[in-house]
Amino acid sequence: MEVCKVVGQAVATAKDERLRGTKIMIVRATDSEGRAIGEPFAATDTVGAGENELVLVVRGSAARTTERTHDIPTDAAIVAILDSLSLEGKVTYRKA
Repeated sequence: MEVCKVVGQAVATAKDERLRGTKIMIVRATDSEGRAIGEPFAATDTVGAGENELVLVVRGSAARTTERTHDIPTDAAIVAILDSLSLEGKVTYRKA
């Protein structure tokens, strides 16, 4: 799993039938303080995440093992919305 920040949303009316009813968010990996780094990528949202939230993302075959993504053509899935993040005993992020 990796900590990412939701930076946008992708909307597609023409898509694989198995993706119907799913929300596709654009996320970027973050540093330990929750600041977005790296290149943005698309992830299937399984938990109702919104823009600017910190989330946990799984990639590869793990992205297709949730109840909502089983047998869906995705290689990244948002599986949790973070309330806080701490590193070495120091809180580095707390949801407002």
